[in-house]
Amino acid sequence: MKQHKPWFDEECLGSLDYRKTKMQWLQDPNSSIVDSLNKVRRDGSRHCRNTKKERLKTNIDELETNSKIKKKIRDLYRGISDFRTNYQPRTDILKD
Repeated sequence: MKQHKPWFDEECLGSLDYRKTKMQWLQDPNSSIVDSLNKVRRDGSRHCRNTKKERLKTNIDELETNSKIKKKIRDLYRGISDFRTNYQPRTDILKD
């Protein structure tokens, strides 16, 4: 089963694309290329983390306004728990 990440978009994919810098580092491993590779990695991770936080905030605000209008508190807490729980792969137990 694939993990569903609605916050992961094309910008996140582009920011994590550091293959060009990594190939330069493999051809000539010096400290300036290593520093630029680390900078690209940090920036990409930071961008994805901020995108995820913004998406969570907007979804939680949307759930909150819907719960105030419709008075459905249970849906609010169910939606929040869906956002906060991590991906848990399905375990298949084999028997003899």
